[in-house]
Amino acid sequence: MKLVLAEKPSVAQSIAKVIDATKRCDGYFEGNGYVVSWCVGHLVELANPEGYDEKYGKWKYEDLPIIPERWKYEVSASTRKQFGILKKLIKRDDVESLVCATDAGREGELIFRLVYHQCGCKKPFERLWISSMEDSAIKKGFENLEPSTKYDSLYEAALCRERADWIVGINATRLFSCLYNQTLNVGRVMTPTLAMAVMREASISAFKQEPFYTVVLDFKDFNAQSQRFQGFSEAKALQSACENNGKCTVTKAEKKEKKENAPALYDLTSLQRDSNRILGFTAQQTLDYTQSLYEKKLVTYPRTDSRYLTEDMVEMIPELIAEIESVFQKKVPSNVNVMQVINGKKVSDHHAIIPTMEVKKFNLEELPKGENAVLELIATRLLVSVSEAYRYEEAAIELECGNSIFKAKGKTVLELGFKSLMTSDKESKEESRKLPVLAVRDGLTINNVFIKEGKTSPPRSFTEDTLLQAMENATADEMPKEAERKGIGTPATRAGIIEKLVQKGYLKRSGNNKVKSLIPTDKGVALITVMPEQIQSPTMTADWEEKLLKIEHKEYPSQSFMNEIETMVQELVKTYEVVKGADVIMPKNYKVIGHCPHCGNEVVEREKGWFCSNRQCRFVLWKDNAFFNHIGKKLTEYIVDKLLRDGRAKLKDCKSKKTGKSYNADVVLGTEADGKAKFHLEFDIGGKR
Repeated sequence: MKLVLAEKPSVAQSIAKVIDATKRCDGYFEGNGYVVSWCVGHLVELANPEGYDEKYGKWKYEDLPIIPERWKYEVSASTRKQFGILKKLIKRDDVESLVCATDAGREGELIFRLVYHQCGCKKPFERLWISSMEDSAIKKGFENLEPSTKYDSLYEAALCRERADWIVGINATRLFSCLYNQTLNVGRVMTPTLAMAVMREASISAFKQEPFYTVVLDFKDFNAQSQRFQGFSEAKALQSACENNGKCTVTKAEKKEKKENAPALYDLTSLQRDSNRILGFTAQQTLDYTQSLYEKKLVTYPRTDSRYLTEDMVEMIPELIAEIESVFQKKVPSNVNVMQVINGKKVSDHHAIIPTMEVKKFNLEELPKGENAVLELIATRLLVSVSEAYRYEEAAIELECGNSIFKAKGKTVLELGFKSLMTSDKESKEESRKLPVLAVRDGLTINNVFIKEGKTSPPRSFTEDTLLQAMENATADEMPKEAERKGIGTPATRAGIIEKLVQKGYLKRSGNNKVKSLIPTDKGVALITVMPEQIQSPTMTADWEEKLLKIEHKEYPSQSFMNEIETMVQELVKTYEVVKGADVIMPKNYKVIGHCPHCGNEVVEREKGWFCSNRQCRFVLWKDNAFFNHIGKKLTEYIVDKLLRDGRAKLKDCKSKKTGKSYNADVVLGTEADGKAKFHLEFDIGGKR
């Protein structure tokens, strides 16, 4: 009997169907010599600092850095039931081996291995590595299960990524939160990403718009422009000279045929960028839609950084293209050039994102609107990528007048090629701009001469599209051209990073257009202002990403990477000094509601409750409060205000869980020896509860 572990119930169900494990049980399927179950995401997670020592429950500068000698893991409370099911299945006597069938990538490998080790399993296991959830792909994958040892280095890289993020996140967050007396979330990738957005807005704010002037010669069929002048007087002098001449001479007349090759297929990042630019979807929405399409067997594996297919797919592509043309009512304009999308050397773990043959069987009208739109993008890109190049003729003319050179450019579209399919993209709507046929030394009579005023433009705020591009290309100029990954984050993580920055209140989506700008908040700007260079540097983070990839390819020792991370954090704690004037640049981002009944310091409202501002004090009133939930009431700001001022508050219509009856009572606030809040009820008749 083999135990197959998938990542999600829906995936487990698809696998179970193919391998004929049809008997449904509590938390798994069984049959035909297989047991198929699932992990529900991260069942096993790194322990919190207090899991190593109770003292870490309090955030103290003196306790930093926190660097575990031996890493501890714990089962997530929300997934404990499923973990228990998996543990029983793993320990079953008739289960002789396992199959890792989690998502075929770094995170999927980590999810399986942590469960495997947490259960103390020693049984052999194999790896199912597939790029599509089609029945045929699953069947072929099971016929060609790979040895687990092939992916040991992938697991090593995943462990390093997880532990590095923990070390940097835990220590940097606590360090800056303690020093600046407010919660400041810091992340290995999150903070450099925020820094890029802050720097962009700083450039926009510092930009000084300046006018410039060009002189335009107007002819019967076209216009020609001079160079830019910063001063109006220079432009005016040239205008007068040209008016006096009345004629000009052709000094250059050239025509060149040019072409633009079809773009490559989508990887996740390029799909997210186009989806944001064309459809207005966030990176996270695009990932969610594509993941759902993958689980419905309509597209291949989404978390890929490749934009090509492998040589073994050459024969099936024409058939797939024919089906896509039929389903989406679009047609490759001329020849189908399959080899344009084939390059196995540029495919690492997974090939580019393409539709599957399942689209012909599926009623696409049943898809949610967002999924349908993303599927059409992916399908269209396949047709685009195998199409002929866009060809055009470019004409360039230079004229001399008033001892200055004037230039004009024209374009004649010869063949739209792939651009004929890109109807949703305004950039593809090419028009011819013809110039007359002229020869060198031809003389032309000028109809009119005028001055055109323009203004320099500031950089544009990041959108999701351009921020993803910046993350992908961060430090590209500083790294070797042959480097496989130059940016920060990975295709699989970038959307989550952006979303987390928004959720934490460091970035906000702004604007009335379909495509929103990503603008740093005051909180985000303040955080970057006090961050040291090594924490906000895209260069260091990109270097770490590159080393993680090398670990994956067995080209860099994992221990060396972890030593780098630990040394950096130790130095940060030891050498960082509070920025002068921080109380000005980092104003309190919370509301003071009263004073702590235990130590007398301010009680401030935060996201999850009302906390004592003294981090040595354990006093907190949680918004999701177990005591108040028990009596059928919600802890509100009004009640907190009364409790902090008077030590008690009157409550009406409390509800007994035993009898279901309502009652009125006073809730009285007290504290434990360490400052923890405690409550009891008092009734008019003098009773206590």
